[in-house]
Amino acid sequence: MNTLMGLWLAVIVVLATPTISVADEEGAAAYYDESLHGTSTASGEPYDRNAMTAAHRTLAFGTKVRVTNLDNGKIVVVRINDRGPHVKSRIIDLSGASAEKLGMLDAGEAIVRIEIVN
Repeated sequence: MNTLMGLWLAVIVVLATPTISVADEEGAAAYYDESLHGTSTASGEPYDRNAMTAAHRTLAFGTKVRVTNLDNGKIVVVRINDRGPHVKSRIIDLSGASAEKLGMLDAGEAIVRIEIVN
């Protein structure tokens, strides 16, 4: 009985542990195309161009990260609600609103630092 209980406890711990990557990452960021507004994200919620959300390959859905544009120092906090980016050279894809606040709409891409804040 104790062995079975210990096995279930181990399963619960593994399932309850969020998937995370390194606490700080630096690399390229881009943002979602306008045509994706309203389409379903990997978390099941619709993509909202006006929400402060982002896609990351490994961070758990709901994780909040501070994104700093290293070119201009602008900062936003976004919530991870999607998987991506699907372009290997990028570390995060941002909603239109968060990209706008970071001042990267014209360039289309920026070098950023991301830090988990929750």
